[in-house]
Formats: sequence, C-alpha cells, structure tokens
Amino acid sequence: MINSKSDNAKLIKEEAKRLGFLSCGISKSQFLEEEAPRLEKWLNKNMNGQMQYMENHFDKRLDPTKLVEDSKSVISLLLNYYPQEKQQDITAPKISKYAYGRDYHFVIKDKLKSLLNFIQEEIGEVHGRAFVDSAPVLDKAWAAKSGLGWIGKHSNLLTQQVGSFYFIAELIVDLDLEYDSATTDHCGTCTACIDACPTQAIVEPYVVDGSKCISYFTIELKENIPTEFKGKMDDWMFGCDVCQDVCPWNRFSKTHNEPLFNPHPELLSITKKDWEEITEDTFRKVFKNSAVKRTKYSGLKRNINFLKD
Repeated sequence: MINSKSDNAKLIKEEAKRLGFLSCGISKSQFLEEEAPRLEKWLNKNMNGQMQYMENHFDKRLDPTKLVEDSKSVISLLLNYYPQEKQQDITAPKISKYAYGRDYHFVIKDKLKSLLNFIQEEIGEVHGRAFVDSAPVLDKAWAAKSGLGWIGKHSNLLTQQVGSFYFIAELIVDLDLEYDSATTDHCGTCTACIDACPTQAIVEPYVVDGSKCISYFTIELKENIPTEFKGKMDDWMFGCDVCQDVCPWNRFSKTHNEPLFNPHPELLSITKKDWEEITEDTFRKVFKNSAVKRTKYSGLKRNINFLKD
C-alpha cells in the first residue's frame, strides 16, 4: 500500500523530530512570486554590499525547480542553537551565539543526509538535495511559507513558542507531500529591534541594509571596516545578536540539546585582555571546527583592533 501525502508528511516530521530538529514544515516547490520584486529592489539598492554572490543565480534563488529538477516539495527545518551559558567577561569582544560550537553547516548537513536516507528507505525512490545556508535558497521565505514562523521586522524568522535563535535548512525533493500554510505576523507595533540596532542597519520595518550590518562588517567584509562605524560596533567581533537579544519573542528561547553546539571549554572564559592578545595558535585551537574560522585569524584580529578605543 502506498502512503498518502499526509501520511508521508507525518512520517518525515516525526523523523525530523527524532533527529533533533526543532520543527519541520512543508511547502510546494514553486517560483517565489512575492519575493522576486523584493529581492530585486534590495539588490538594486546595493544593500548586499560586497556580497556579490547574492547577485548570482537570481532565478535559482526564486525557483527551487531550477535547483532540483521536477521537485515538488520544500521541506524546511529549524535547529535550535540557543546556548546555556554566555561569555563570562562582559567587557570582552563578543561572538554571536550561533558560532559558539561546531560549525553548523556540518552538523546540519549530517542530519539532513540522515533524513533524506530515511525518506528514501521508508517511502521509496525520492530524489532531492540538502541545503544549509550555502546555496542560492531563500531559507527564511521557505520556512515562513511552510508555517514555521513569520519574518520579523529585523528580517529574521520568528516563532511564537521559541523566538529566533535557530538555524534554517531545507530538503528539496521530487515527492508530493501535504503542504502546511503560512502563519501570521506577530510583531505588531513593536520596534525594539529597529531602535536597538547599533548601526541603524534596519532601514525600515522588514528591510535590513546588509552593507550596514555588524555581521557583514565582521564576517563578510574583506577590506577595512569603514571608520564611520568606529564606536558603533557594540563590542561585536564576530556576528551580532542585538536585534534578536532585544526581541520580546526571545524571552521564550530554550537551551539547545545538541552536544556539538557546546562551546570549546576555553571559549566562554577568555577575557578582554586575552582576546586583544590572541595568538594564531590559540585561534586555531579554540575555533578548530567553528564557523569563526571563516574570518580567519587576520580577520578576527582586524575586528578586535577596530573595537579598541
């Protein structure tokens, strides 16, 4: 007997939960009509800064059937990364919470492979691809479409029960499934994220100028950080969590239970002085399997030096 679309969807969601995902939603694999003009406008205003890759594969970003031929469903998944402990020295340069543990690309890719294998074993010949934030896929748009949350004024996905401290990933498959419907926006009149952004990167509700974002300066920008942002970095040396930290929905964040996201034993206790004197050996040791490696030692040193008075 062949399972129905809803039976298969239920099966996939149960397995996603077993693999440790926070939640799983499914939407129809089709062209993202609403997002197309929005993305085009954002790129035309150069809000991607030097992130040239955002301009590539415009069609693929909006049409998953160009990434997976004959795809029918986009399975969106959330994985919590909210840490139990934070950096201890409150005067020290700060690292975004998502980068405390092992690089999420590897952790999530493994889980997605397991989920795809499960689908192929339990349901039959299904073709698909796994995506973790490294291919031209509009993760947040798909997650919102599949009912996992709404896109907040800070342009992050928000969920009533758990806030926004989670990663988003997808499996795009050529399997017809029962689809979920989008949820409603619960930002209301709140402007906490807009008011708190140290560099005024949230230029209007739901629009972030990436070229003014602290995460962009500390991770993506290869040149020197523009001097006009001196004193406005709020001590962030890798990424930035301000708009999430001030969001009322993140009162509901719960600690993750993924051991691989636990920080290197030394990371949280490093003092301001130690960061300012960090050696390449220490960098390699503390960030061996971390997303922070992306900035390289020289990039992190540049960021730390920029934060000095």
